[in-house]
Amino acid sequence: MDLLHFDPQPLYFEDPLPEGVHDLIEEAGRHYGQPEAEALLARAAALAPDHLVVLVARYRYYFYQHRIVEAQDVVWHAIGVSGAQLGLPADGAGLTVELVAAAARVSMTLTRFYLSSIKAAAYVKMRLDEIPAAIALLQTLVEIDEADRMGGKVLLDIAHARQNGTSDDEDELETESIL
Repeated sequence: MDLLHFDPQPLYFEDPLPEGVHDLIEEAGRHYGQPEAEALLARAAALAPDHLVVLVARYRYYFYQHRIVEAQDVVWHAIGVSGAQLGLPADGAGLTVELVAAAARVSMTLTRFYLSSIKAAAYVKMRLDEIPAAIALLQTLVEIDEADRMGGKVLLDIAHARQNGTSDDEDELETESIL
């Protein structure tokens, strides 16, 4: 399945936000690194708990603050929300090319978001040293994304190296946020 072959469709960040939510996210960005930022994102989440823009903002905040457990909670929420819209599993288990192809017929852009979120969840699991769980997610992603458009193969290789004890270099995971 070629995950780059699709007609232009609306992107998650084009979905309208409830009144004031965009301003809260913008204000949180201006206060990044200060306690106010998290409080502003919490207010945005209270107003739009399932909006993907809010979830991405919260994920990135936690990720860049090195609060990986909180980032993991948010990424799984994003997987659940996007998966529900596409008929895909909230836990990423049991994905097949057929399921993803059916989801892509609903929305290829949202399907790519879902798969990017699965990749982010695997990345977070690697950061938490949950290597077998990361490998399970990444193997599924790589099987579905035969052309490796999502870039899951390199993470899978790192996870295998970690599992086999041939790599313990944390620097391999010091890349930017995936989601």
